[in-house]
Amino acid sequence: MNFWKGRHCLSREAQLRRAYYEVLRDELDQFVIEYSLVGSYNNFLQLHTPYPFVELRELKPRARIPSVEFDAQNSFLIIFSEDHIDKKHKKYIRYFDANKTTKTNLLRHNYFPDIENYNRNMKFFETAGFFSLLRSLMQVDYALLIQREKRAKAQYALTHFHVRVDWPIADASENLAKSLRYISKDLYEKGDRYAENMQKKLFEYYGVPLMSGGRRTAAIVAAQYFRQMDGITTIYVSSSESRSLLRIDENGVSKSVLVKLPAVQVKHLAGIAEMTERRFTKNYVVARHGKFYICILNVHYDYTSHALPSEGGRLRELNFDTNWLTVAEEHILPKPAVTKYAPIPCKMIYA
Repeated sequence: MNFWKGRHCLSREAQLRRAYYEVLRDELDQFVIEYSLVGSYNNFLQLHTPYPFVELRELKPRARIPSVEFDAQNSFLIIFSEDHIDKKHKKYIRYFDANKTTKTNLLRHNYFPDIENYNRNMKFFETAGFFSLLRSLMQVDYALLIQREKRAKAQYALTHFHVRVDWPIADASENLAKSLRYISKDLYEKGDRYAENMQKKLFEYYGVPLMSGGRRTAAIVAAQYFRQMDGITTIYVSSSESRSLLRIDENGVSKSVLVKLPAVQVKHLAGIAEMTERRFTKNYVVARHGKFYICILNVHYDYTSHALPSEGGRLRELNFDTNWLTVAEEHILPKPAVTKYAPIPCKMIYA
């Protein structure tokens, strides 16, 4: 379901900007995986606390996830927009002068520890200090906003912190329901129960439980809101409950988690990748846990026909019992910063 402009619809200049955006996004992927998963694991080690590995059943669509918060888990919400966000969207995406990434604002909120060495160029993605600034702001409440600089054709910056997403869940659900042709105009046109079920389906559509905490709820509402724009947007969210990294982009939903692999499975994966076990361990294993090898599992989900626009754009009835997501691909990812090796296919959820 295309809600953004594909490359073939873009000008040559816009095509180059998108290519650049995707290169930067690849770099950001590595940073958030390291911070969300590897960094959190190290936090638990420092506290001498067992790491709460995600059960594979929790990665199934519509799975129930235990609502337990873990303080050692790194939590954050990042919105990475391909385009500059027009000021008309400030009603729902709350970014103002007061939460710009300026030295004055950071000093007022005491967020940036090395404030004496701060300079305004650090907010630009291309600078050496960008990820230091980003890391220092990761635990700030609400979202961090990375977007294209208004006066530049292809320069991206961490422009705002503490960005609230204030679009109502009901409005987001209505927007999704209309695009999928489950309603024609109003969320409540078929009654309160129907509207309530549609709001539940919004959470399922983005792969999060209904009673998710603030960051994940803000993430899915933001993802739906940004579909109104021509450019693509990538949402990264990690929470203390899920112990996973959720990424929402133009291709749908994916989750990354840490998993424990026995030696026999490591040997099997090394064989698939046509490499020695030693090379696999060096490039894919982030830590050892007793007899187990800890690796990063990435799961990509596809939408079922019920979560795609209806054929011919005809109105249809919502069947709450149908699944909207299905597991499409599972891969063991290389460690962050490893560039030479590719993800290895590995079916685990329904094995």
